[in-house]
Amino acid sequence: MVAPTDTPIGDRGESVDSESQDWLARLSGEGAAREEAVGELHALLLGAARFEVGRRRAAAGHLRGDDFDDLAHQSADDALVAVLGKLDDFRGESRFTTWAYKFALLEAAVKLRRRAWQGREIPVEEEAWARFSDPGTSAQRSAEDSELLAALREEIEDALSPRQREVLVAVAINDVPIDVLAERLDTTRGALYKSLHDARRKLRAALDERGLSPSSDREEER
Repeated sequence: MVAPTDTPIGDRGESVDSESQDWLARLSGEGAAREEAVGELHALLLGAARFEVGRRRAAAGHLRGDDFDDLAHQSADDALVAVLGKLDDFRGESRFTTWAYKFALLEAAVKLRRRAWQGREIPVEEEAWARFSDPGTSAQRSAEDSELLAALREEIEDALSPRQREVLVAVAINDVPIDVLAERLDTTRGALYKSLHDARRKLRAALDERGLSPSSDREEER
């Protein structure tokens, strides 16, 4: 069980509404009152997780009814642990229930993405470029776009480190969710975001040197 926060409720600012203060007081307390509050919070998070799982259900048609319910419960359980561990982070910028709700939505989204990729291989780099450079598609591109694509591929192969190239191709070209990639590569989301950021910075610099830097309205930040 996560230890209750030691931060006085009054130190969180005058903006905290009375309902949120009540949640914080009960969750930060002890005994039966706290256990009851934890149970109420879990029920709230389970409802949020079920909502998110239901909203994304169409994109996960390979799952069965029991799988969805299991994912919702797992999401609520993990969200509960996260919320209780971050009570000190709540500053009253929204209602406590709204703040806590988001933990369950995030957990459900991440778990569904991971389940969707379960058993699937991450596409290899050659497959990614074969799809990205499809002749039927290239024929419709302007000469400028074709030149940019060719330069981009060259710089991805020459300017990036193997890990930067692996992360960029997986996330930006093959649409592999970053949490899935982090799990497969046994690393963290933060480390992958750093690799992705550095890769994009190197590519922008390399394309600038060639005079081929994409305009800001064409460059898509993921």
